[in-house]
Formats: sequence, structure tokens, C-alpha cells
Amino acid sequence: MSANPRDMPRREGAFEREPARRIFASELRECRYQFKDGDDEKSPTFVLLPTGERSNRIFLVGTLTEKTRQGEQNVFYRGRVVDPTGTFFIMAGSYQPEAMQQLAKIEPPQFVAVIGKPNLYQKPDGSFMNSVRVESITVVDKDTRDLWVLDVAKQTLDRVDALKAGTGKDVPKAKEQYPTIDPAVFRKIAYDALAQIRM
Repeated sequence: MSANPRDMPRREGAFEREPARRIFASELRECRYQFKDGDDEKSPTFVLLPTGERSNRIFLVGTLTEKTRQGEQNVFYRGRVVDPTGTFFIMAGSYQPEAMQQLAKIEPPQFVAVIGKPNLYQKPDGSFMNSVRVESITVVDKDTRDLWVLDVAKQTLDRVDALKAGTGKDVPKAKEQYPTIDPAVFRKIAYDALAQIRM
């Protein structure tokens, strides 16, 4: 898939915007560890992927299956975007006015491309909830979705290989935070996703 200009690192003030990682919903769902890189209040917050890479922003493509408007004073939208492996929970509010307007105009079901920031919440019962705060959302076609699946499958397999080889900046941290997750699970997820788009 050709690079989306919005997907590339950009400088904002003194900070360089992180590239948007491509990951499947099923991998984001397994994330359990979030951290800040630096002591500055503007330091980026990352979610650590089980396949051994940090992610401050993600790029996802799937079917927007559901959208709800919530709030009176502070209006925001929630939605569900489904890829071949599971569901992304997305949201856009007053802090993302452009994204909120974009999401408000899209009526499900439609294929959409989303760039946003993953957020990890631990619920009182100890379980985790992942969502994506939308920076931009646009309607796309099925071919774009299929190309995204191909791209994510390749990147997932590359991360699994790097994890098994022990290479990569965040691999030691991933092995420490996700000791019970077998990387082979994500290899199977990638192949299963590819099989679905070839059906």
C-alpha cells in the first residue's frame, strides 16, 4: 500500500509526530501495557504491542458497523470498526473537532480508514479495554481494505520474526510484559486474515 502522507512522521513544534503503526484489531485487544517515553508532560504515550513494538498512533481500515452520538454539553461519537480479526472501538469528541465532524457524516456500514491514538484503560475488575481516539476518518473501498490487510499481515509477520529473533528496541519489554503470549498466535491471525480476503 502506498504511504499515506498523513501516516508519515511530521514535526509539530519541537516534537516529531510518530508514524502510525498498522495492526490488526485482535492484537490491539491483547495490549496490556502503556507507558510515556520521557518525563516531559508532552512526551508521547505508547501502547506496547505483544509482537514487540511500541505504538503511539495506528492506521486501521475496516467496516464501520455502528456509530452512536453521546453527550449533550460535550458531544462525542463512538463507533465500531471491524477488520478480519475483530473489532476496533473508536471515538472522537470536542478535542478532535475535525475527526468528530468526519465521523458524524459517515453512515454505517461503510469501509473506513482511520488514523488515531490507541488508549488503554484498566477497568475496576482488572480487565483491559482498548479504544482508538480518531485523528482522521475517511470512507474507502473494499480494494483499499484488502490492501491494508495484506500490508498489516506482512508487518505482523515481520514483528513476530523480530520478536522470535530477539531483535528490536522493545522486544525485551514485550517479553517481560507478555510472558504467556505465544507469538505463533499472531502468525496464525495474519494468515487467517489473508485467507478471508481471498475468499
